[in-house]
Amino acid sequence: QVQLVESGGGLVQPGGSLRLSCVASGFRFSTSWMYWVRQAPGKDFEWVSIINGDGTFTNYPESVKGRFTISRDNARNTLFLQMETLKPEDTALYYCARDPRATERGPGTQVTVSS
Repeated sequence: QVQLVESGGGLVQPGGSLRLSCVASGFRFSTSWMYWVRQAPGKDFEWVSIINGDGTFTNYPESVKGRFTISRDNARNTLFLQMETLKPEDTALYYCARDPRATERGPGTQVTVSS
């Protein structure tokens, strides 16, 4: 049974930083491509980062490129998202997932960027 548990969200001012974590279980994490996906109120899912199994490939959409960094620790089955220079438009519920629509997802972690 796939389990994904995200944490690390919170309320931060514009320009601030947060680091999200996701602990995965129930599948072979070390060989799985992983995404961070977000959903703002009333909007569709938006993938914001992708990483391959050994962490040698990452990619980001233009909306977060240069501000977000995805990484992983396969020994701990944990995925990370370092977010810098946060903007109000980054406000959303953030999920880790194995596909860009977060078909299987945990409870998510709320990120709110507001002054």
